Amino acid sequence: MTPLPPIPDGWTWAPLGEIADVVGGVTKDTKKQSDPKLPLVPYLRVANVQRGRIDVTSVAEIRVPEATVRRLQLQPGDVLLNEGGDRDKLGRGWVWEGQIPNCIHQNHVFRARIRNKILHPKLLAWFTNECAKGWFEKHGKQTTNLASISLSMIKQLPVPIPPVVEQKRLLNLLEDHLSRLDSVLATCSVTTLRLARLRQAELNAKFGLSDDDSIALGDLLVGIQAGRSVGGSAPPAVENEWGIVKVSAMTWGEFRPQENKAIPESLVNPNFEIMPGDLLVSRANTSEYVGAPVLVGETRRRLLLSDKSLRLMPRNDVDPEWLWRALQAPSARRQISAAATGTKDSMRNISQKLLMGIRLPRVEPDAQRWLAKAYAERDSELKRIERAAKSGTLRVEALRRAVLNAAYSGALNDKIEEHAGV
Repeated sequence: MTPLPPIPDGWTWAPLGEIADVVGGVTKDTKKQSDPKLPLVPYLRVANVQRGRIDVTSVAEIRVPEATVRRLQLQPGDVLLNEGGDRDKLGRGWVWEGQIPNCIHQNHVFRARIRNKILHPKLLAWFTNECAKGWFEKHGKQTTNLASISLSMIKQLPVPIPPVVEQKRLLNLLEDHLSRLDSVLATCSVTTLRLARLRQAELNAKFGLSDDDSIALGDLLVGIQAGRSVGGSAPPAVENEWGIVKVSAMTWGEFRPQENKAIPESLVNPNFEIMPGDLLVSRANTSEYVGAPVLVGETRRRLLLSDKSLRLMPRNDVDPEWLWRALQAPSARRQISAAATGTKDSMRNISQKLLMGIRLPRVEPDAQRWLAKAYAERDSELKRIERAAKSGTLRVEALRRAVLNAAYSGALNDKIEEHAGV
């Protein structure tokens, strides 16, 4: 048994199951959903239970027997904890504040109802969200894609219980410190959103389609090449192996060569090898990213196009960087999204024929190069600000961890700066 970390005199460790009633939620019974005799009630899923907040912007409903509603109905002060998902989501949660009446929770969300006010709910939630991460990672079970933790195991989670007076002090200090840190995080988040909007505005101003003359993408190309399908799954290729790129290599506006899977050399056709300077497009992706273009910079060798990727070959008088940005512009993205087909947003497709018909602004070669250079300079400025915002976010998150760890070791004081050695 792993020894528990030291806690101050007067504190005690207790298993979660001894200080709280911990229960799992309801499993959806498809057959019962068409029975009008059963109550229709809101229920929380994993997506609603975030780290440090309950998101009620989109809450599903479910039909369950009245007895189930009575048994699982949430009460203010209940602590909700995620049972499964990605490994870093185990134990993620927050305190229910009664935002929606008659609300219950699904089976992938645990509810801990603290007995006899032995511990303030927020102190439990803060502890599970940060200080107990290592415990959840150690005791969670991992399948191929998901992690989970059993009800019997989570009841064994060791929880530090301070004396009542100390709980009040900690609650006041943490609410003060964390609210200030949350304010900084919100500022960083708003900055990132504004930068994304600025980037879209720049793309639209320099590469967007206007009322002036336009030209079809196909008229700017000498050819287009599709990759090939290689089934199965495999880890990424090592340096001397051949790999075939995945959709995720072309999703985020930059080419990510590490997003590939290794293939046997017997299946390799070197005609499909990706080279620096290639302009690639994702033929199949989510509705948001189908048709997303990337311009390949310096990259490793022995990477092949997949059947979900296309290589665009511009005419000699077409600047590849200008064409890349023109395909990123909002006017082009709207056309591509409208032309994509598929019954599910999770995987849409666009044919070569429809892609070749996308209208782009008609721009002379010299102007193409000037626009591409001007945008690159502006984009460099935006990326610098983005890096600063990301750095600020990481520092605040590190300080938040330090504050919470100090709180549960009895070292928290009223000067947040003294916990900033991160």
